[in-house]
Amino acid sequence: MLQGKGLSNGLWAEATNTTVYLKNKSLTKCLGFKTPFEALFGLKRAVSILRIFGSKAYAHIPKADRKKLDPKAMKCIFVGYGTEYKPYKLYNPVTHKVFASKDVIFHEQVEEGKEDSNSDSHIPFLIEVNSEEDEEQEQK
Repeated sequence: MLQGKGLSNGLWAEATNTTVYLKNKSLTKCLGFKTPFEALFGLKRAVSILRIFGSKAYAHIPKADRKKLDPKAMKCIFVGYGTEYKPYKLYNPVTHKVFASKDVIFHEQVEEGKEDSNSDSHIPFLIEVNSEEDEEQEQK
């Protein structure tokens, strides 16, 4: 995971914790196709909070920690899930510190190494594949 996203080996503990967290969210055949969490507690957990490891993220900076003209968010890298009430752990590449935050915007669709040429580059879009009949109608 670390090498795939070009992250430092110093984040191995976060990568390991994220792997265990995701493994506990995965269905298991020996438990009757339930997750370990569901088998233990009888509750289904929401999977809507799952994110791509190493993706770009922007964490909100609280008003008390910034001045009038300071930015309202800082660019970070998603490295895991928190154990407390704050669900996301983020790595700040400037300060080289990991912190937790619940106010995060993710940019998972932006490819690494490419600059954002327009402001809508993070919005996913669908490409419709036309059938042969559609192409014939368009040519007429």
